[in-house]
Amino acid sequence: MAKKAKTVFVCQECGYESSKWMGQCICGAWNSMVEEKVLDVSDDKRRRTSGGKGTGVGSETGRGGKPSRLNSVSSMEEKRIDTGIGELNRVLGGGLVPGSLSLISGEPGIGKSTIIIQAAASIASKGEPVLYVTGEESEEQIRMRADRVCGELSDQLYILAETNIENISAVCQNLEPKFLIIDSIQTMYSEDLESAPGSVSQVRACGSELMRIGKSMNIPVFIVAHVTKSGELAGPRIVEHMVDCVLSFTGDRGHELRILRAQKNRYGTTSEIGAFEMAQEGLVEIENLSGVLMDEMDQSSEGAVATATYEGTRPLVLEVQALTSKCNVGFARRTAIGIDNARLNMILAVLEKKMGLNLMDQDVYVNIVGGFRPEGTYTDLAVALAVCSSYYGKKLDTRTIVLGEIGLTGDLRAVQNAEKIVKEAARLGFERVILPVRNAEKTGEKVKGIQIIGLRNIQAASKLF
Repeated sequence: MAKKAKTVFVCQECGYESSKWMGQCICGAWNSMVEEKVLDVSDDKRRRTSGGKGTGVGSETGRGGKPSRLNSVSSMEEKRIDTGIGELNRVLGGGLVPGSLSLISGEPGIGKSTIIIQAAASIASKGEPVLYVTGEESEEQIRMRADRVCGELSDQLYILAETNIENISAVCQNLEPKFLIIDSIQTMYSEDLESAPGSVSQVRACGSELMRIGKSMNIPVFIVAHVTKSGELAGPRIVEHMVDCVLSFTGDRGHELRILRAQKNRYGTTSEIGAFEMAQEGLVEIENLSGVLMDEMDQSSEGAVATATYEGTRPLVLEVQALTSKCNVGFARRTAIGIDNARLNMILAVLEKKMGLNLMDQDVYVNIVGGFRPEGTYTDLAVALAVCSSYYGKKLDTRTIVLGEIGLTGDLRAVQNAEKIVKEAARLGFERVILPVRNAEKTGEKVKGIQIIGLRNIQAASKLF
């Protein structure tokens, strides 16, 4: 039976399909429904792939796969591929897993193509064939970037300027690369679909084909993806479910610091981060990230407080800056960079209620220096003290580090890994640590050479000024 083409309307934001056009999709997006033609699989092919009826899985008469005992399946932990970039290996969980499908996204110019060409050149230098498929740039442009960031290139690094996924599949069958890079998924298209490249149907179909290539040939595949204006991953969410790892490159293009995070990782943790510095020769790994973030801290400024967070397996020391200014017209402004705005509003409400600060007529600005965006509630107390420091016009000792979570009642709640953070603070030369009393009771006996002050609530912090 021949394939039948049917017309559906697909939301370009969430991938929802409808038989009729709708002005507003169920996800809330307006005018996002685009008409696309989808090919139905023939009934006989569907029957061939179903495995038949009335037969058990793995039986001799059925076509289903035979199950294996889980304890007899070999582990792939020892078979990871070293990318040659330590920070990238850290985020991936120890290196590339053969047959894995990874997605890397980030704003334009943030360093996505730079890090993957560096990884590709490193793997190719070990004698393994690597295929870099580009759909946005020419081969000459890729060569110019590679000369700048990689130096001498191996003859095992191959470049292919192609957007047809069927042609890419044929090249992979002939070349049999050990590492495949697709830059980017939004430029790829399949001849079986009539929709434009970058549409929901094309991204879904090309993603499925790349997954088949990676799993069948047992090669790791890296896919570059675009992001929307809001920073979300462009295209249907189904692509994120298909891949094994989703990496996100963040950072302020006005700063040299770049942070690589894993939003999803089937082969490792999602709490690790990789730190890089954008230089003329490409992305350079940062080993002492805390030292870099604290280098420019002003020793004599009010509103500046040192804090710390714990990312993956290492503590990071950061600088929080706050500024309060008299509001002359309209409502007071609340602006936060690196801190969640809702979290800032909650902290300011606690300061007004529990410490008596009158912030209703004050504009409040809070910033994490270096463009870093810490996760968790480690920085709550530091933000509160930075605001108090600017409001009172009094400085907090710069050799003091502050951390802790603030509750709505004004009490300070313990944070995890406080002992490791205190040890890092001592190594960096800090003389005093202010943290919740529960953390102080557990940490004070284990870390020597640094003064530890435990606070029970936010009211006790007022005595520091």
